[in-house]
Amino acid sequence: MKYTYTLCISFLLLIACNDNKKKLSPENTPESIEITNEADLLAMAKKIHANVMTLDTHCDINVKNFTDSINYTQKLTSQVNLPKMNEGGLDVPWFVVYTGQGELNKEGYKAAYENALSKFDAIHKLCEEIAPDQIQLATSSQEAINIWKSGKKVAMIGIENGYPIGTDLSNVEKFYKMGARYMSLAHNGHSQLSDSNTGEKDSKWLHNGLSALGKQVIAEMNRVGMMIDVSHPSKEAMRQMIELTKTPIIASHSSARALCGHSRNLDDEQLQWMKENGGVVQTVAFKSYLNTEKFENRYDAELKIAKSIADSLGLTWLERDEVRALSDEERTAYLKQRDTLAPIIQEKLDVTKDLPPAVSVSDFVDHIDYLVEKIGLDHVGISSDFDGGGGIEGWKDASETMNVTIELVRRGYTEAQIAQLWSGNLLRVLDEVQVYANTQSTTVE
Repeated sequence: MKYTYTLCISFLLLIACNDNKKKLSPENTPESIEITNEADLLAMAKKIHANVMTLDTHCDINVKNFTDSINYTQKLTSQVNLPKMNEGGLDVPWFVVYTGQGELNKEGYKAAYENALSKFDAIHKLCEEIAPDQIQLATSSQEAINIWKSGKKVAMIGIENGYPIGTDLSNVEKFYKMGARYMSLAHNGHSQLSDSNTGEKDSKWLHNGLSALGKQVIAEMNRVGMMIDVSHPSKEAMRQMIELTKTPIIASHSSARALCGHSRNLDDEQLQWMKENGGVVQTVAFKSYLNTEKFENRYDAELKIAKSIADSLGLTWLERDEVRALSDEERTAYLKQRDTLAPIIQEKLDVTKDLPPAVSVSDFVDHIDYLVEKIGLDHVGISSDFDGGGGIEGWKDASETMNVTIELVRRGYTEAQIAQLWSGNLLRVLDEVQVYANTQSTTVE
């Protein structure tokens, strides 16, 4: 299970990042507005943001926020919900059916499958029962475009970790019929299908890439029309996926390793594979994947303030490993208590001077710039990992989505290019994957 709360962020192989501020040469911009000052830039960005379909390929969910009494029609503390989407102009969140890696046995697979079903059910409940007048589920690019043009928000579904498949290959088609349109074969820890990037830490691998079943899953995903996501699997697993697949692939939430040397990012060789495959890298707004040095410095300063506030209120601040060691009941109670501290901590941070700079939208777009220059505009997209650890200064939640468009305009991207980055490239891959599936013998309805 993922936990998202102020100042409790996973430390995964922290390696210092380069602070690269390279910008693209400005290209021709729409002639309707001449950009001569900040007001003109903001006006243009607002116009472009309204015109393009903004799509975020990775938004985690908690099923507790999909009930009759607590749900996304309300402005919850979650980073993504309908009020925040409306405020920031986020049109298409891909809600993620995430399952943490567990034991590779019958009991583990059963629990994982049930977890996946609960998240599928929650997403369908939102779109079909809770707020069908505000958001609808799309399973193709044309459906997404039609729903968007109708004025509603668009929900799409991705699967993070193929663990819930267990050893039953037919589950790929079952999940497709439930609406899943991409899936990664691993998360943090090796699954029965694929090695994970986390193996870099100790160079211990389970399959040396993909398992025999994992290779079958790749073929089955091609057959039914589900995009292959390579954001979490190991580099060797990714290489094998590209060798086997008949369709383009995606990295649903990864950034450039050349700018930030984290195992979750893609190195230049992997980026070249993506380009040659025709896939797309959905740049992710995750602090420690963008600039670890800035992230660490800021985190240390914020943690000091948080611990001081907790101590003054007679509360104990636990480190991440200590939180993990708690029972489920104790962990829930502790995190609820910590959530009450969040606004107090934020108030203190807002008035504290000389804090180290936070990882920001500018750092995020540095990665977009790098990827565009390295592999071309056609192969780059945008993701947040909201409610799964993502969020940066300037794009802390869905309500601040337009700030990304503002920075893209500032860097000289045109409306057509911004449309590609926000949704065009990802939907092009989805189309190609589904066109291939339509040529195959299939029982998918």
